[in-house]
Amino acid sequence: MKKIFCIVVLIQSFNIFSQNKENCLSNLSIFAEYAKVKNYDAAYEPWSNVKKDCPEINSALYIFGERILKDFIKKSSSIADQNEYKKDLLNLYDDWLKYFPKTKSGKNQSGKILATKAQSMIDYKLGDKQEIYNVFDKAFKEDSKSFTSPKALYNYFKTYFNLYKSQNSSVKLEELFEKYEELSEKFEFEMDSYTLKLDKLLKKEENNDPLTGRELRNKKVYEVNIVACSTYLKNLNAIIAKESTCENLIPLYSKNFDKYKSDSVWLNRAASRMDSKDCSDDPLFVKLVEALHELNPSANSAYYLGLLNDKKGDGKLAIKYYNESISLEKDRLKKAKTLYKIALKFKKSKQFSQSRNYAKKALEYQASLGSAYLLIANLYASSANNCGTSQFDKRAIYWLAAKEARKAASVDPSIRKIANRTAASYDGRAPSKTDIFTEGKSGETISIKCWIGKNVTVPSL
Repeated sequence: MKKIFCIVVLIQSFNIFSQNKENCLSNLSIFAEYAKVKNYDAAYEPWSNVKKDCPEINSALYIFGERILKDFIKKSSSIADQNEYKKDLLNLYDDWLKYFPKTKSGKNQSGKILATKAQSMIDYKLGDKQEIYNVFDKAFKEDSKSFTSPKALYNYFKTYFNLYKSQNSSVKLEELFEKYEELSEKFEFEMDSYTLKLDKLLKKEENNDPLTGRELRNKKVYEVNIVACSTYLKNLNAIIAKESTCENLIPLYSKNFDKYKSDSVWLNRAASRMDSKDCSDDPLFVKLVEALHELNPSANSAYYLGLLNDKKGDGKLAIKYYNESISLEKDRLKKAKTLYKIALKFKKSKQFSQSRNYAKKALEYQASLGSAYLLIANLYASSANNCGTSQFDKRAIYWLAAKEARKAASVDPSIRKIANRTAASYDGRAPSKTDIFTEGKSGETISIKCWIGKNVTVPSL
């Protein structure tokens, strides 16, 4: 009799479970359809039922649930209700992490979920700086691969910076710099990832091979993400700017040099920071570079040695080290960045032809490096008064400059606005229609001598 009773209970339990599952699947379908058309009021009840009875049923429960709760927080007029929905939202992220820490394809997404939770804590003023930072930090340390949101990465650092600035802070300046280096490298990594994908599409366009509809959509996505990364990285640099002065960097790195002189990562970061902040005239920079090159000859250490010899006025040795830097670098995008930095150094020393050569080489490795086109445009514009035999010919150089600036705008979304403004400015300095008519130059080809060595066609009237 006992045995029969147990079987009956099991059957009843199974039936209840099956009915529960059916109800959950039905409600899942209902709330998903409502949520897709943003009818979150109608979606809430069936979503809430599924969340309560079948939290592990489908990741859509959390994807749509986030949207539903954020909508309710936004629309609710009651502070008490708002607070309840905010609390539910944080619980949602915890459950999301518990039941779906991986995507359907098996990729870990815990970093993304935790970073989104931390960002929501900022957006809705939930928790103090330390609590928010802890969630961000857990996301980055446990799964930095899926922690890719530019806004969240920026706020991760900003929260840490605010902790550093807090009264009686336990965060040291050195630790702040370390966090900055980690996150700026992460931004560079994400930007490089999108840049490589974008470059493939640009090369395809250069070969007059039309992009498919999907490729056009992907191109837009890559461009949007590159702009976002670039913008937030600039904001990151702006935050650290007041702290990373030569006055702060030199004593800090001097104090730690003996401790880290065998650490190539530390040496490279220290040299990079000093170079970017124009502290490279200090003897410490020489010590850093020599230690780095002796420990691990690399593209970066060779570049810094080139920079040192440039400052000494030994141009030949500087170029030798610059070229060694390029040959040592295996990564295409890093090679392009190094070439561009060398081009900037030559521009600064008024060696315009060399500067253009290195900028062009940079573009061979990164088609989307708009700053290289913009540099060439600036080189041409800077030579307008020195090249050309007549006033008209001198001003015609601005057409060349504008053309390069427009190229920059076409390939690089992160500088598109400034490149278009620059192109318009150069066009404004070029000969006007009246000038063309008066000089009788319509449609003519003008040969620009000096270092430029280019032809420019006058627009036809």
